[in-house]
Amino acid sequence: MVLPCPVNARRTSLREEQKKQTRARLVEAARQLFAEQGYGAVRIDDIAAVVGCSRATFYLYFNGKVDVLREIGAEATSMGVARSFENLEHALRTDSRTEFVAWVRQSIAWFEENKDLLPAWDEAAVLEPEFRAVAREGIAAMATGMTGYLSRWPADRREEAALRVELLVAQLERFFTRWALHGTIDVSAERAAEVLADIWFPALRIPGTEPG
Repeated sequence: MVLPCPVNARRTSLREEQKKQTRARLVEAARQLFAEQGYGAVRIDDIAAVVGCSRATFYLYFNGKVDVLREIGAEATSMGVARSFENLEHALRTDSRTEFVAWVRQSIAWFEENKDLLPAWDEAAVLEPEFRAVAREGIAAMATGMTGYLSRWPADRREEAALRVELLVAQLERFFTRWALHGTIDVSAERAAEVLADIWFPALRIPGTEPG
């Protein structure tokens, strides 16, 4: 026999689902507005208006614009970035330039998927100290999370090794911005990946590793 679900439980479940849907709609509205207008020009009232809710409702879910932008960034990077740096660590562990080039291409493809938000992220990093700190911590976490790679460096050079990874990420982002957003670099993605590999594959080699 199937027992009936208590009315209060059904109501609670429905309310929770509605809350999830409202939060998701706010995130999607903010993403669209940030992509179209940048970060600074968008107001909380604008985000709420797209969803059809009040400013007060927005604040039930987020503390402010930087809070919702942080969630957008987390959604964009969570699984993809973790998998990307697993692939980078594998390329470096196997000392395979071919796999390293493939990783660079994958990274360029990730930037391509998220290019509509890059200007908003850059703008928020300038305007919001809180977001700047989050971005800085995120990049540092990428490098320090490559524990297998770092452990193969001499103990007194592991901070340097992490810095090299951070600088690689920074150059990839800057390249993509100038290439895809500004149009000031004229090169194919394939050619760019090869040249970037020429620069960075040797720079990330474990000290004492012989070139393959």
